[in-house]
Amino acid sequence: MTVLVVLARVRLYRDGLAELFASRADFTVAATAAVEADGLELIRELGPDIVLLALDPGTGASLVREIVASVPETRVVAIGIADDDPEVLPLAEAGVAGYVTTDASAEEVVGVVESVARGEALCSPRISATLLQRVATLSRGQRLHPDRDALTAREREIVELIDHGLSNKEIARRLQIEVATVKNHVHHILEKLHVARRGEAAALLRRS
Repeated sequence: MTVLVVLARVRLYRDGLAELFASRADFTVAATAAVEADGLELIRELGPDIVLLALDPGTGASLVREIVASVPETRVVAIGIADDDPEVLPLAEAGVAGYVTTDASAEEVVGVVESVARGEALCSPRISATLLQRVATLSRGQRLHPDRDALTAREREIVELIDHGLSNKEIARRLQIEVATVKNHVHHILEKLHVARRGEAAALLRRS
């Protein structure tokens, strides 16, 4: 049984969502609330599986952040989000688990919530594209600004030798360690800098 709490300012909206899930055997609506403070108190008290959150623009991300911080096991579904809503990214970064768009039918609302209950994320293709673009941007940022401090002193030394064109065998001879040890260090370096090849690691650290 999936336990829900519905949080929405408009009573008709709030009651409609509660009624929609009250008729489903796999769900139980534990409470509804109109005000953020009351809703957060209920969520902390009840610890629901899912919170259906429909609030005014600009207010959702901060509340999602509070919910996730207070009750980490509770997942939040944002209700009434447009495909091009500027809140999509702030809500995702705050920890929202799913989106229901403004033109979704009752069955689609249920489908999204069922998906989130299973640990999946169901959203429109446009929202998916927005989120993937954000992930790609963050990934590029990591590649352009590697965390040099994440490397150990030995790993930085090995990257510098790679940058001078030395092979693993030559590095092992220079540092008086086993070739297998050098390979392990290189593997960790590539993971930490999010790159696939030795030359990329050297180039990134040179730029940083």
